[in-house]
Amino acid sequence: MLSARSLFMEIHDHDEAFRLFCSIAAKGEDQGGWENGRIAKLVPDLVLAPKVARHGADEDKHGRIFNALLHKRGLNPVDVPDDTDYTMLLERQGIGLAHSRLKRDEPLTEQDVITYLAHSRVTEQRAAEQMQLLKRIFGDHPDVGRAVKMISSDEDNHLAFCHEELLRLAAQGHGRAILNTLDATAHAEIRTYRDVSLAVMGHMGEILRWPRAKSAVLAAGVHAVFQYERLGGWRRMTSLKMPERLNALGGPAPQETFA
Repeated sequence: MLSARSLFMEIHDHDEAFRLFCSIAAKGEDQGGWENGRIAKLVPDLVLAPKVARHGADEDKHGRIFNALLHKRGLNPVDVPDDTDYTMLLERQGIGLAHSRLKRDEPLTEQDVITYLAHSRVTEQRAAEQMQLLKRIFGDHPDVGRAVKMISSDEDNHLAFCHEELLRLAAQGHGRAILNTLDATAHAEIRTYRDVSLAVMGHMGEILRWPRAKSAVLAAGVHAVFQYERLGGWRRMTSLKMPERLNALGGPAPQETFA
């Protein structure tokens, strides 16, 4: 019977599939680390800047964790197919701050900060949910379990940070701009997530030699998730509430290692 557990275990147990999965994840984390690092240098708010830097340090750490998982299996990263590059595809749609903007040494505007936080609010929702799923599947695994628990905790912190900072800006009179940016970001994200999920399943199907019927069932599942999100599920990515973890990214990143 097809299930998320059986699917992820099949990927984990096959070297080439696992290599692609970790390579895709590591590239996304590395890009997130670079983006947050640049934003931390450009944001004028001296209270916000170290929190953004902490966010970037966490993303860099996650990239190292996925590469360490590969190293433990004696595997090297593989080039990531363009159609599976979630962060790049979002940027091409004008979602988040463009790399061309981040490469300029000009302070970010208030709208730039809203764009960054809204983009993070939506994408960190997805990341937190995915890591919760992986934690349920691999939480007791001797190698992967510690990695997914560590990353999952960080993603929860990132999401709490976004909620708190956006609510702070909303209280300063930016509520309408925040809601508009969140809505546009969420609608673009669910389409991109659908397309990337289909692409990843396609590449995994080739590696694992899935029968056509299995690939069709998985593709139908991806489309069903998209329909749910299109009809209202996207709203979970745009709501704001004060998190239980306040100042979740305050202070330096913990010096945790994974080897």
